[in-house]
Amino acid sequence: MPAQLVQIAAAPDLVDQVYRALLDAISGGSLAPGERITQEDLARRLAVSRQPVLQALRLLKKDGFVLDAPGRGLLVAPLDVEWTRKLYQVRGALEVLAARLAAAQRARIDPKLIERGRRAARGRSVEAMIEADVAFHHAIYAASGNPLIAQSAGQHWVHLRRAMGAVLQSVPQRESLWDEHEAIAEAIGAGDVERAAQLSEAHCTRAGETLSMRLAERLSRSGDTA
Repeated sequence: MPAQLVQIAAAPDLVDQVYRALLDAISGGSLAPGERITQEDLARRLAVSRQPVLQALRLLKKDGFVLDAPGRGLLVAPLDVEWTRKLYQVRGALEVLAARLAAAQRARIDPKLIERGRRAARGRSVEAMIEADVAFHHAIYAASGNPLIAQSAGQHWVHLRRAMGAVLQSVPQRESLWDEHEAIAEAIGAGDVERAAQLSEAHCTRAGETLSMRLAERLSRSGDTA
């Protein structure tokens, strides 16, 4: 006898909307690291029933964004310096692979992405800075011709957004990062596979070290544990 489909309790698109809203709040800091959260309060704030919130929280817990709180309930996962370093190790390997593949095809990375990033770096919107950075790197993933790179990197970017949002405003010389991005794009466009790979590896190493150091300083000042 074929397996029977079980009725879904809440519309999947609503669960996804709640998941995205909560993930954005966690990434943006409005749901702070270590903050206790409850289904009731979140459902009230989002003006939805508890069921989609419950399902969204289960997904967030599986993805490592919320944890069981002491006693009962849940809390937003604390920021973790060592976890951030590990994320950058994996991200760096993917960036190098993407740059190599894109350079082998002499792919053109849209110069408007660089312009957008420089504007964001001169501004005060951390969200705009992060979005510009993500857009640039995803353009390289797309140019690589291997869709698995974007899929794999996407799992790490959602975690990196949290750390970037926490420290990016205080990072000096933000615009110099876009000099590095521009050099990577030029190497890819010129078909210089080795240079594109070297620049990508150096860029990710510097970015990871800087972000981890700033995050450790922030956590030390606030008395949080990492």
